[in-house]
Order: sequence, then structure tokens, then C-alpha cells
Amino acid sequence: MKHILSVLILILSFISCKKKETFIPRQFSSVEIETLYSDTLLSIRAIEILNDKSLAFAANNGVFGLYNPQKDSWVTSVQTYDSLNLQFRAVAHTSTDFFMLSIESPTLLFKTGDTGKMQLVYKEENDKAFYDAMRFWNDREGIAIGDPTDTCLSIIITRDGGETWQKVSCDSLPVSKEGEAAFAASNSNIAIFGDQTWIATGGKSSRILHSVDKGATWEVFDTPVVQGFETTGLYSIDFYDALNGFAIGGDYTNPGNNEANKILTEDGGRTWQVVARNQEPGYRSCVQYIPNRAGKELVTIGFEGIDFSNDGGYNWKHLSDEGFFTLRFLNDSVAYAAGRGRISKLLFKK
Repeated sequence: MKHILSVLILILSFISCKKKETFIPRQFSSVEIETLYSDTLLSIRAIEILNDKSLAFAANNGVFGLYNPQKDSWVTSVQTYDSLNLQFRAVAHTSTDFFMLSIESPTLLFKTGDTGKMQLVYKEENDKAFYDAMRFWNDREGIAIGDPTDTCLSIIITRDGGETWQKVSCDSLPVSKEGEAAFAASNSNIAIFGDQTWIATGGKSSRILHSVDKGATWEVFDTPVVQGFETTGLYSIDFYDALNGFAIGGDYTNPGNNEANKILTEDGGRTWQVVARNQEPGYRSCVQYIPNRAGKELVTIGFEGIDFSNDGGYNWKHLSDEGFFTLRFLNDSVAYAAGRGRISKLLFKK
């Protein structure tokens, strides 16, 4: 009996020690940038890493493409519709399909079709239409958001794998404030964790819309981020888990203003606090948590450079002046970034 108790004590001690393991932050000192794709006519704000680790993008001039990292090869194409010059700033994917959404009226949402060509699955004609971002909760259910065309933010949802999309009635959504919209800067003003969804708005009013049930019901929370003008507010949001999230923005016409452009939450988005006030970075268009790093390591990116935090966003280190619009992580040290005329591979180095 005494022997058994000793063994149990050792096991409990081991478990206790495992629970007390502390996070060891990394100190990235630089980022190595390798250009993978170049086209000076393009402004690329939407990229997506697919399930097979290939990289898809869609941009202006109707251009979209796919990168195969195993073969280091690209396949690109141009999507046409009547005589329109399509601009894509939102993309998403399921395990079987790729989706891309144009910004202005007529809004056009395409998905990969059975023939291999993109097929139109949603069209919206409204002079006020301007869509900004798109994400999927799972293989059947997805969401896209845009500026208000009525008294609320534009939200469309699919429940059948993207075959059909329905616009949510303003009766089911928070009423937008005057001058409140969203930014089509990086396809990252929607964050999803499990069934939960957070949408960051910007402009004259900058708030967080929140749903716990994949868009069936919504609530809205105020934020302390800089706001009040059409170009101010939140541009990007990400959540590491159900409680911890980070959002960033500012004013792209005054990118040096860093007084109140970075905010974080530890209660699922109900309350937010300004961090790194009057500290770099200033305006940034995209922020992402580094995967599998305990919600402590983040990278933010914009046309004025790349910055890294290893303490949850309270302090930041500037890594590069190279400008991009958006990024997505492949693993805890490698990301893809896109911007004006290029898509690059980023290797973060200690």
C-alpha cells in the first residue's frame, strides 16, 4: 500500500509539473523574404492556404491563381463577367472548393465548379454594395461581410457548402452607426473560432459584431480604437481561442498615428483595451496569431512594414520595412504575404 501511494504521488507530481510548464517566448530578429509571384499590375489583398498546403489568391483585373509549393509552380487565370474589370479582395475555401468575392456592384461570388472553371453562385446589384471579407466555419457553412446597403452591415451566409447564399435581414442584425462600414484591406476583418464569429468594423464608428452560433444571432460591442473619420478604425482582427483576441488598424492616410490603433480582449470580445499606446507599429492592415504559440506571438503587417510581438501584443518589435497588405501562416515560422505586385514567402528568424 505504501508503495502504491508513493507511485501515485510521483504521478501526480509529474502531472503537476507538466501543467506548470511556462511559455518560452521567441525573439525573432529578422524576416527573410522570398518573392514567389510578381505582377506589377496587381494589388493582392486576399490569399488563402488550402488544405493541401497550396496557396490560392485573387486580386484585381479578375486575376486569380494557385501556387503548388511541391513543384514551385503557379497556375493563374482571369475571371470574366460581361465586360467588367473584376476586383477580388475576399477569398475562402472548404476542403473541396475555393471561393472568391468581388467588391463592388454587381457583387459576384464564384466557387470552383465541377468542370474546373469558376461558377457564379451569388450576385447582388446595389449601388452601395462593397464586400470586404469571407470565411468558412466548416465545409457546409460560410460567411461574407460588406458595407451597409441598408441599416446594417451586409452579411451573406451559406449553409450548403457555398452552392447558395442568403443575405441576412437587418431585422436580425445590429443597426449600423452613421459612417460605420468595413475595410477590404486584407480579408481579415472576420475572425472565427469554433462556432463563434467576430467582425471588426471601421470608419466613423468602429465596433465588434459577435455571434456565438455561426451567424444565427448577433450582438455588438464598442471599442476604444481610434475612430471618427472614414479612414479610421479597425482593419483586421484575429482570435487565438474563445477568449483571447487582437485587433489592429489606425488610419491609412496617417500611418504614423499609433495612439490607439491596437486593442486586445481576454473575455471573448466583450471588452477591449488599448495596448502599446503611442508605440510602434502605427497603421497596419492585417494581424495574425502565430499558430501553436499559446496566443502570445503575433505578427502584424502593412504597407509600412512587418512587426512581431511575443507577449500577446503589449510590446512590438519592427522586423522589416518591406510593405505588404495581408499574410497567412503556414506554420510557426513561415508565412505567405501579399501586397502590391507580389506574393512572398516569409521566414521568421531568431
